[in-house]
Amino acid sequence: MMREKQVYKAILLGIGIIGVSTTAFCQETPSSIVNEGILSVSTGDLVSFEGTFENTSQGEVSNDGTTIYYHDFINHGYYGLTPGQNSAKAIFSNLHPNQIKHIHGDALSSFYDVEFTSDTKTVAFDLGHTIDVYGTVDFQNGIVKVDSTLNVNTGVSKGMLSFQQGAKASNVRDDSHIEGEVEKIGKEAFNFPIGDQGFYRPARISAPNDSKDTFTSQYVFNDQAFFEGHARIESNEIIGMNKREYWIITKGNDTKSDILLTLSWNDIISPIHTMPPGADLQIVRWDMVKEMWVSEGGVMDMEANEITTIVPVTGYGYFALAARVSMDPENEEMIIYNLVTPNGDGKNDYFRIQNLHLYFNNKVEIYNRWGTRVYEMRNYDPYGDGSTQVFTGYSDGNTTLAKGSKLPSGTYYYVITYEYIDENGSRMIKKAANLHLETE
Repeated sequence: MMREKQVYKAILLGIGIIGVSTTAFCQETPSSIVNEGILSVSTGDLVSFEGTFENTSQGEVSNDGTTIYYHDFINHGYYGLTPGQNSAKAIFSNLHPNQIKHIHGDALSSFYDVEFTSDTKTVAFDLGHTIDVYGTVDFQNGIVKVDSTLNVNTGVSKGMLSFQQGAKASNVRDDSHIEGEVEKIGKEAFNFPIGDQGFYRPARISAPNDSKDTFTSQYVFNDQAFFEGHARIESNEIIGMNKREYWIITKGNDTKSDILLTLSWNDIISPIHTMPPGADLQIVRWDMVKEMWVSEGGVMDMEANEITTIVPVTGYGYFALAARVSMDPENEEMIIYNLVTPNGDGKNDYFRIQNLHLYFNNKVEIYNRWGTRVYEMRNYDPYGDGSTQVFTGYSDGNTTLAKGSKLPSGTYYYVITYEYIDENGSRMIKKAANLHLETE
């Protein structure tokens, strides 16, 4: 006869392959396995739980090996790994394709590597629990839906998947991603593995300045009520909003941060061939102060179906895609030379922007292909002769690269902003495109 529940209060150490202990599983398959003591899984060990696993508020789990959870996972106590240990892996496998696997609990669980695998083609995992990941989240199969409703016991959202410094996602696609909010802590560039209603629609950010910087992101599809409440547009430059999708990007602590944001377009959801002649695809941001959509520009990568621009994020930020007709001033005086070959031959030895010095309120930023800012300068080339405050192919030391480090040859991304004043007043103009650097 199958037991309904097995409760373990003993200290279980040095667990080997197959199960918790010879008396834990015996020849029965419990419907629920409850830990109220100390459970330790050592490096190299493999433990599988064929019934629902529950770690109570009194339980302590230390996992440096591999654990497989075939049914629901519930954690109300301590669940972690040895600091600096990278051998830990948790596999969440759904044995019943027609059922949703629940990952719940009021406490935090820390893992190094995590794998989600299920034959369910829609939502396979219900994440009502906070998970910290320090290694890789491998989306083998199945969509993970995050429960963002309030947990009355903890005062925060029930579910959250948090990628810590150095963590990343792999094998993400339409039938295997995160549906809901995802958190990233750290100072490296990150591609959020997000989607909605069967569409994988990632958002990529450049590397923040601080290892403690926290960003969250979520993708929302087919929310017409949102666009009805966010209908105002700043100017007639924006001539076609894509009202089928938007992204939410949040910066923790309500502090402002400029990031390089990359979004993608989908030929089904956001077909660019429907744009009016002469228009470009742009990233637009909902300005909380103006209460309207404003253009943030963008450079299109036709091969990758991506568009990239620099955007400010403070607290909540809503972003979408739109067609835009440029109404920037026809500034014939300003010429941007997008090739830098600092070899001393007097040709293209620095990033030359002819007559930018005539606009004192200016800033030049340069990013590498991973979204890391390698150069930033206000009041660029103040004398207009390349004698000072210009980019010559070296890092300015504001990133992980040391100041004065020679940058490798390749394609970079520049953003130029400057204040333009005419009879209609002043406005900030943004120009962005690719910059080609040859240092070898």
